[in-house]
Amino acid sequence: MFKVSESQKEYRFGNSGPKYLMRGPRAGIGVVLFQPKDDFPEHYHNHMEENFLVLEGKIDIYVDDEKHICEEGDMLHVEPKERHYLINPYDEPVKLVFVLSPFVDGDKVEIKDSKYRK
Repeated sequence: MFKVSESQKEYRFGNSGPKYLMRGPRAGIGVVLFQPKDDFPEHYHNHMEENFLVLEGKIDIYVDDEKHICEEGDMLHVEPKERHYLINPYDEPVKLVFVLSPFVDGDKVEIKDSKYRK
């Protein structure tokens, strides 16, 4: 058993990006914050499924090139090997919870020739 507070962790990019609250052994759970116009590169996981729960704001999540507009209270499930890309094209920050399971460190595969690449 352990307890962790989100305030004990830092976002990867200062005021945005992911921050893990738990990294395994069976699940990866964290929070991700996207400022307006922020995105996260298109990628997939070979073994892990990923779930996103929108806590605040609105975000576009592309799964295998299909756009899903997710708002506060929405949850989106992504199966292993489904490519996904997240972008906040809106004027307000968005905050999500993410859950990866079963957790496999290093299971993220970035799409190098992604059409979403800047």
